[in-house]
Amino acid sequence: MKITLTPENIINLQSDIATLIHLQPVLNGNVLDEAHIEIVSADARHVELRATAPKMFAGMFGVTLTQTDDTHIELRYWLRGLPENFTLDSFGIRFERVENLRAYLRNGYTSWDGSFYVEPDAMRDFEAYESRPETGFAMTQLLPRHSTGSVVLGFDRHEHFQHTFSFDTRQHPTSLTIQTVWDCKAVGAKHASPLQSERLVIFEHAEIENALREWAHIVANAAPVTPRKPEPMIGWCSWYNLYGYINEENILTHLRGVEKIARAENLPMCIFQIDDGFTPEMGDWLDVKPQFPRGMKPLLDDIRAAGFVPGLWIAPFMVGNRSRLYREHPDWVVRERASDAPLVQWKFYGEFRWHKRSEEYYILDTTHPEAFAYLRRVFRTWHREWGCDYFKTDFMFWGAEHGPARARWHNPGLTRIEIWRRVAEMIRQEIGAATWLGCGCPLWASIGLVDGVRIGSDVGVEWHGHLSAQSLLRDQATRNFANHILWETDPDCVLLRDRLHHLSENEIRSLALYAGMTGGVLTTSDALDELSPEHLRWWKLLVNSPRGSCDFPFLGQAPITYERLPADLQSHRVRHQAVADPVLVQVRGNAIFIFNTGDAPTERTYSLDDLGIADARYVCDWTHQTFEVLETSKVSVTLAPHDGVLLFISSTPFQTCPERLP
Repeated sequence: MKITLTPENIINLQSDIATLIHLQPVLNGNVLDEAHIEIVSADARHVELRATAPKMFAGMFGVTLTQTDDTHIELRYWLRGLPENFTLDSFGIRFERVENLRAYLRNGYTSWDGSFYVEPDAMRDFEAYESRPETGFAMTQLLPRHSTGSVVLGFDRHEHFQHTFSFDTRQHPTSLTIQTVWDCKAVGAKHASPLQSERLVIFEHAEIENALREWAHIVANAAPVTPRKPEPMIGWCSWYNLYGYINEENILTHLRGVEKIARAENLPMCIFQIDDGFTPEMGDWLDVKPQFPRGMKPLLDDIRAAGFVPGLWIAPFMVGNRSRLYREHPDWVVRERASDAPLVQWKFYGEFRWHKRSEEYYILDTTHPEAFAYLRRVFRTWHREWGCDYFKTDFMFWGAEHGPARARWHNPGLTRIEIWRRVAEMIRQEIGAATWLGCGCPLWASIGLVDGVRIGSDVGVEWHGHLSAQSLLRDQATRNFANHILWETDPDCVLLRDRLHHLSENEIRSLALYAGMTGGVLTTSDALDELSPEHLRWWKLLVNSPRGSCDFPFLGQAPITYERLPADLQSHRVRHQAVADPVLVQVRGNAIFIFNTGDAPTERTYSLDDLGIADARYVCDWTHQTFEVLETSKVSVTLAPHDGVLLFISSTPFQTCPERLP
């Protein structure tokens, strides 16, 4: 990746992989196309652009680019001389064209805001009313049309601002706009120090997933708090079996079952977590339902006595309209700027009430000092008095979703990320060394504070549709690169039970192996003492394996199409879903998992060189308990729909199939 400057003083970033043409300043979402551009310094490794546009804004816009080596460029943009009354929503840069682009990574911001590759050419026939997946966050990756490798563009720090990467796929070639979301934070006096973006790192790489890992290491090294390295997070969670219908009796019943099997099988399960259902309303975190007559401390003591780390669930930013908290402190919630009414994040006006009474859910205004102090007291009480040492915090993005255009906070002047980070730092301070899983969580602002992060939506009991396997299949692959670098990835609970779901035996086994191969957080909600011997065998393979990481050797390489529905079936809004090669491949040491996620049988043949495995002749099919000798340097499998196969490859004969992943 090289900085080039044309005779017309146009800055380009040149690469054989993908080229970024014509850098332009952007202010509050608008290109400063009428600005006077001056290149004030330029040599082989450093270029500085300055732009002034008196008719558009008072001040100066600057961009500094530094070539740090043959493949890496560092870029910052800044503003100087803005008047104190200037409203700054965002600022950044735009590249007028991205050349040789086949696909880009649309990187989500939260657990549930998916990450996936997008092909602009596949959307050429989209109608004007169809939404396009064009804006991602924190970073992006460019995959070339006519060569291999990738180009990564990403910011190194994320504790102050949200950063957006927006592609205009209606333009050919597509453009790319990169912005720092300033959220109308004060700009200071006219001659104060410049307002400056975080460091944007741009580099080319010969690979795809390892390029993403390089960015993750850059972020880890730049983080103000070093990413945490927790002990293996393996255990049991109440939600996906009991859901909100919990009481002391059924929690203790499952505790006895988990304790019995963990001891009998010598399983390294360390966590036993009670999920939502023990508090009466969201926000009333120090109140407990009558179904828990002893309160939570004695129950957590029972969990610890059984040999597990006791855990609880909380959604710290959620406030139900029927909660005691809101009744007594209506001024503790974020307001809608236009109406000054509480900002309603969720509505349940019909039959379903999510086992609560509240019809509306608001956002706790943590800029209110009394609300912030209350939340601090909750975490202090749960940890120090109740004995909670594992925290699953849910719906965490609520505290970082809305900017000042919609939300009015008690104390203005902070960006949405600064508001969120202030709460997250307080949580870590109060829980000390306790283990923390962030769910529905900002992925990048949480670095250094959480131990694990959910990487997709909730698991469900269906293959297709809402809360199904689809989020896990997509988001685990595109977020796997951060595992053990920024935090532990959490694919959500592994379904093991024999009934009470709509999944086939092949689907249950394959989804469990797919989640377990990633080597991150590993939990289940099922009654371990009710599992069949075969299903228990799956669980033992996963929990007895070291917390390694897998590779997705073919990440981003499959062509993308879009499933379409007639407009009249979608009220003029077509739902489109990216569909790539349905076969997912994971490699972990000498273990290969090949998973046909498609709806038709398929055959695949892979070179061991492409899988990163050398000097191999013998194969153990763990899934079907068979052995064979490779006659070639390839593996071939034929898979039924939604079925997978776990293979172990070795240069020496197997006596038995391994019972743990490498």
